[in-house]
Amino acid sequence: MFAWLAGAVVGALWRRGGRLMLWLPAPTAARWGGLLCACAYAVLAGWGVPAQRTVWMIGVVVLLRTLGLRWPARLVLLAAAVAVTAIDPWALLQPGFWLSFAAVGLLMASESPRAGLAIDATRWARLLATLRGGLRTQAVATVGLAPLTLIFFQQLSLVGFAANLVAIPLVTLLITPLALIGILVPACWPLAGALVQGLSALLALLAQWPLAQWTAAAAPLWAALAGLLGGTLLVLPLPWRWRALGLPLLLPLLAPPLLRPPHGGFETVVADVGQGTAVLLRTRRHLLVYDAGPRYSPAADAGQRVLLPLLRARGETRIDLLMLSHRDSDHVGGAAALLAHGGVAALSSSLADDHALLASGVAHSRCDAGQSWVWDGVHFEVLHPRAEDHASVSKANALSCVLRVQGERHSLLLSGDIEAAQEAALLARGAALRSSVLLVPHHGSRTSSTPAFIDAVAPHTAVVQAAYRSRYGHPAPDVQARYEARGISFVRSDRCGAWTLAADGASHCERERARRYWHHRSVPSGAASAAAGAAGANPPQTAAHR
Repeated sequence: MFAWLAGAVVGALWRRGGRLMLWLPAPTAARWGGLLCACAYAVLAGWGVPAQRTVWMIGVVVLLRTLGLRWPARLVLLAAAVAVTAIDPWALLQPGFWLSFAAVGLLMASESPRAGLAIDATRWARLLATLRGGLRTQAVATVGLAPLTLIFFQQLSLVGFAANLVAIPLVTLLITPLALIGILVPACWPLAGALVQGLSALLALLAQWPLAQWTAAAAPLWAALAGLLGGTLLVLPLPWRWRALGLPLLLPLLAPPLLRPPHGGFETVVADVGQGTAVLLRTRRHLLVYDAGPRYSPAADAGQRVLLPLLRARGETRIDLLMLSHRDSDHVGGAAALLAHGGVAALSSSLADDHALLASGVAHSRCDAGQSWVWDGVHFEVLHPRAEDHASVSKANALSCVLRVQGERHSLLLSGDIEAAQEAALLARGAALRSSVLLVPHHGSRTSSTPAFIDAVAPHTAVVQAAYRSRYGHPAPDVQARYEARGISFVRSDRCGAWTLAADGASHCERERARRYWHHRSVPSGAASAAAGAAGANPPQTAAHR
């Protein structure tokens, strides 16, 4: 828009100079002037990727027009896409790239030949035609981009059409011009700021509506392709009987099928949250989240950046139990985001009664040894801490909630940050520790994973959640060697990414299943021997463990 406005001003000024027009035609000067002003505007705005993409697109159009090439609009769009990807190949991985070009392409494809307005059309007729064209453009963009929005974000705004009807003309015709004029006349800025505040209040009101957005799980490839085809059919200039075929094609994308474990089985996702703990455990009809990862900064945490998108992609709308093992920030840093988002039915933790997270209003109970329950044929048991420990122990790690999960095909021990003393206490009490999978205590610190504890658990697989090049040195090399010496497959989140254990016992690393071309293929030390030692007793492993 700024390039168009600047080009119009440059063209108007250029026409006032007779000699200038002899040197360069006014339309050409307007195009290049608009491009240069757009570049300056993009630099002033921070030269972000979306701004760069727009500048390259404008540059392609200007260059083609200057060379006298009258390419079809679709070919011009393709040339702009080629230029953008040649300059910035990473743009192909950004949703904004596909949304931008798809929106323009859909508007082009949806155009149908129609007679223009008569020369003697009244002002009201022209205004009505402009309004009708604006509504049609917004409808095409809303419907046509809905499949891409669901694919990229698993969300679809149901109030976006109404919001854009207000926001687009307000920003285009008032806010942006006033903000730009304010560079020369600063008195325009307060008015522009007041309009922005009013628009923000209106959009916030729309966002609070009960049905403001549709959320769906990440769709499989076939559903995504069907949805893209359906959205395209709905906006193409075809007879309505053909457009109607797009509606059933959209259904698998709007409500993709969800695969849940069978009765007696459970699925585990050990999320990649960096230096911290966050585990999703799903039975047939219930979901337990064990810890919520770290807080990365005052404005970002694992709950907001990792867990909520992961839950949304998996189609999880309710957390039946959020268990926070102890108060350390790398375990509860993302809990506030999960609680604020809603959908948490119950909270269990070893937090003190005055902890801020307990003020969320979610029903809370302390995790005490001896608590047990059964969900969908899967047995859950809290092994630590004891009820008396809450009053006598002050160290957070020593109060970590230890949870053992037993399914029909495998078992899991979630150990929090317990240390050698708590491991010895569990052994002394004769706790049922033996499990096929162990979440390594305290991220592989030397303060934990004593030989006696490892032998008592006797896991086939040990999983460590630790940051890449952890500043704490987790996992400690001698601790990792301790597991590998026993033939235990040792999985590290800094190398594996998210680790998933399916209900049938199969497991995979996300970085192996969805490997990018820039990922270095490395084999962790001891992985081959661990896989060989676990053969027969352990379910088949993926390439991440070989």
